[in-house]
Amino acid sequence: MLTFNKETPIYLRTGATDMRKSINGLSAIVQNDMNLDPFKKGYFVFCNKTKHLMKLLYWDKTGFALWYKRLEKNKFPWPADEEDVQKITEQQMQWLLDGIDFFNAHKKLQFSCV
Repeated sequence: MLTFNKETPIYLRTGATDMRKSINGLSAIVQNDMNLDPFKKGYFVFCNKTKHLMKLLYWDKTGFALWYKRLEKNKFPWPADEEDVQKITEQQMQWLLDGIDFFNAHKKLQFSCV
């Protein structure tokens, strides 16, 4: 089971990522497309076009680690915004792995008069 450190940020690359990429390709995406440093503390999460595959890349002080999950049924809830980076919490990452679509949760409404 994968556990997350609360102090470590989690970054999603929204849209689809080519899952043929491994550590070198994904770390290049983190640096060039997401404009983040892959050697800094953080989890970088990617999903494929069909939303059945997810990869999570992180640097653990001695080298890169890559976690991979393939769903046999269902799909991961995933934002469709292409080429965007979204920072999420540890709880939201657990929801994502559990299939809970928090991206489409009710939005806060603000009114100025009745």
